[in-house]
Amino acid sequence: MAEITFQNVWKRYPDGFEAVKDMNLEIKDGEFMILVGPSGCGKSTALRMVAGLEEISDGSLIIGGERVNELAPRDRDIAMVFQNYALYPHMTVRENMGFALKLAKTDKGEIDRKVDEAAKILELQQHLERKPANLSGGQRQRVAMGRAIVRDPKAFLMDEPLSNLDAKLRVQMRTQVARIQHQLGTTMLYVTHDQTEAMTLGDRVAVMRAGIIQQVDSPKVLYEDPANLFVAGFIGSPAMNFVPGRIEGDTIKLPFGDAPMTPEIRQKLQHASGGTREVIAGVRPEHFEDARLEPSGGARLKFRAKVDVVESMGSELYAYFEIAGAADVRSDQLQEIAADAGMEDLPSAGSQIVARLDAASSARADQEIELSLDCSQIKLFEPEGGKSLLAA
Repeated sequence: MAEITFQNVWKRYPDGFEAVKDMNLEIKDGEFMILVGPSGCGKSTALRMVAGLEEISDGSLIIGGERVNELAPRDRDIAMVFQNYALYPHMTVRENMGFALKLAKTDKGEIDRKVDEAAKILELQQHLERKPANLSGGQRQRVAMGRAIVRDPKAFLMDEPLSNLDAKLRVQMRTQVARIQHQLGTTMLYVTHDQTEAMTLGDRVAVMRAGIIQQVDSPKVLYEDPANLFVAGFIGSPAMNFVPGRIEGDTIKLPFGDAPMTPEIRQKLQHASGGTREVIAGVRPEHFEDARLEPSGGARLKFRAKVDVVESMGSELYAYFEIAGAADVRSDQLQEIAADAGMEDLPSAGSQIVARLDAASSARADQEIELSLDCSQIKLFEPEGGKSLLAA
């Protein structure tokens, strides 16, 4: 096992494009670190630099206390699992998993021992004599992971390994990957485009945008205390709602109505300039509730809205509605998130609000409902630059 440290790492291509910019990140020994972000943010490039598949333009990459910038991939003692399984179709599972050890001229008895150990961890014992064509997608991905495990490397690198699986299998494989990493205790750097994977798998998560790390922290902190608009909008499903707002004294004026400022928010705003100011307010869907069912206590803002669409998830409802003025938010960071999701051209993009309500809610499509917003959960951001005004 080993620590992986990026020290002021840059990646520039010959045409001048900078894929990774001044990256500083320390991955602890045995830690499960996730790199997440939209397409083209530099996360896979960073992973490939660790693997030695991309040259480092500037800075230092340190693995296990050793600077490895000039080391060949085979000398770095890391193992990589790719998005594509890349299994040899003519070989059995046993032969695929042990192939790297065979190339290294490892004793056959040792190869069999390591393959059997990895197969037990991955629950592949009964498939060792089968060929890839006779395996499911999840089984093939586990074979690819087994091929990495038998090498007993300092660190595992995983480049969107679950993206080719269907939705249900991805959920199952997420738990498998987390269990395997916990069992092995090996340093793991995992790249994904899927923020749900990032939130459920990692010890810590690094959110990237345009080659720059925006925030590194535990999933809980990223969700509850995002550093800027981009992190707030990227983390969470359904995504956070953003509306224009204005602070006037102890009131936050929103398109829904006037929200009383809680003592916690007032205390966090002490460092910000006083007086009236324009802000972007963020509210997560779960902080709305049907006013009939709202919990007692706390500062809450009630308002009425006409529901456009209701999605029943069984245990909860997603209610979609529009609020006048909600589409007036302008931010490059939010536009980038919308573009990555393919939503930038939708007519309702920006003006539509989603609320996650209790299953007992009376919300119905094309009907008006009284909703309640938990004012203590409002997030506030600078319109220019998108920095959080409330982040610790």
